Amino acid sequence: MRCSASRIAAILIILVAPHSAAAQIRLEVFASGFQAPVGFVQDTTTPSVFFVVEQAGRIRTVRGRATEPTDFLDIRPAVGSGGERGLLGLAFAPDYASSGRFFVNFTDRNGDTVIARFRRSSNPLVADAGSRFDLRWGTAREAVIRQPFANHNGGHLAFGPDGYLYIGLGDGGSANDPDHNAQNPNSLLGKMLRIDVNVPDNHPNGYAVPPDNPFLDGVPVAARPEIWSVGLRNPWRYSFDDPGRGGSGALLIADVGQGAWEEVNYEPRDRGARNYGWRNREGAHGNVGSPAPAYEPLTEPIHEYSHSLGQSITGGFVYRGRRLGAAFSGRYFFADFISGRVWSIGLTVSAASGEATASNVTEHTAALGGVSQTGNVSSFGVDAEGELYVVSYDQGRILRLVSAPPTPSTLRIIR
Repeated sequence: MRCSASRIAAILIILVAPHSAAAQIRLEVFASGFQAPVGFVQDTTTPSVFFVVEQAGRIRTVRGRATEPTDFLDIRPAVGSGGERGLLGLAFAPDYASSGRFFVNFTDRNGDTVIARFRRSSNPLVADAGSRFDLRWGTAREAVIRQPFANHNGGHLAFGPDGYLYIGLGDGGSANDPDHNAQNPNSLLGKMLRIDVNVPDNHPNGYAVPPDNPFLDGVPVAARPEIWSVGLRNPWRYSFDDPGRGGSGALLIADVGQGAWEEVNYEPRDRGARNYGWRNREGAHGNVGSPAPAYEPLTEPIHEYSHSLGQSITGGFVYRGRRLGAAFSGRYFFADFISGRVWSIGLTVSAASGEATASNVTEHTAALGGVSQTGNVSSFGVDAEGELYVVSYDQGRILRLVSAPPTPSTLRIIR
């Protein structure tokens, strides 16, 4: 029987999505055209402005989704770039709106690490290159942290909820930390440092040691006062679970492994003096047993994966945005630089101890378009709304994580 127009109009077509469809995500290109990007940082004063860190020594400005023709900062003449060296980190001071201060981490032409302070110029999209001051370390007040080898420089910078600057340094390189730097309390290498950079411009070192840094009283060992925690191999991206968006303030550190295991470490807020075990342990596994660790107990990772899945972890963030939906709230996202794979893990935090356990490991690579879309993931970024971005190193792109529309699974026609 032929349907009339009125009957056709009355036919309802319902696309029924599977129950899990609300938890789907995808990637969209946010900005592109970069050369070896290793960082994506929100301008803390203007939500529409972002900065892309290029390994060779440039910081590019993205306003809206367009890249400005003028760099925010170009220090290529001072940077030794290639391999694991280069301009590796950028962080804006908590009082950036008033002070205009920001900090970068780079390896110089000799291969040593420099932590430098700059200010923005009268143009908020351009830094004042002449304002550079290199922080000075130790009693000798050296303007560099010496690196014995070309790899394992760390390079990330991040301000914690406490307002202090955290500096992640690798063990100095080569294989199996031949100088045992990560367990040497008199070396800054293989450590997480914590310093107070809210000092006057004329301060001789450019920073002070916070009075509650954990090793100042010589317990559990006497150590350099800047040290916050020890036993890291190459912390490649770490972040704080944003307390301003309901997070715990915990520090999550992705530490690149040697030959077998990549790891994620979880540190409750204000819980320093941890020993993450390198080189005596790789992940949760024994490695080089002698000499013994600087002190015990050793802190085990909350998550690890073998080199059958990837070979160089890239740390991300605990998701505290809204656009991906409640299913992703509180999940920690991370990736692997070599394999291009992206995962997230759930975090269960003990109210009594503040410690976390990881569960429900979920891989998102296929949903995000596969490795051809992610490329070599060198970093993650987060915007003013808590939304996440992926930095694709080889493709020179910034990719934004967004929710995907539900995929219909059933077509039902109701008359």
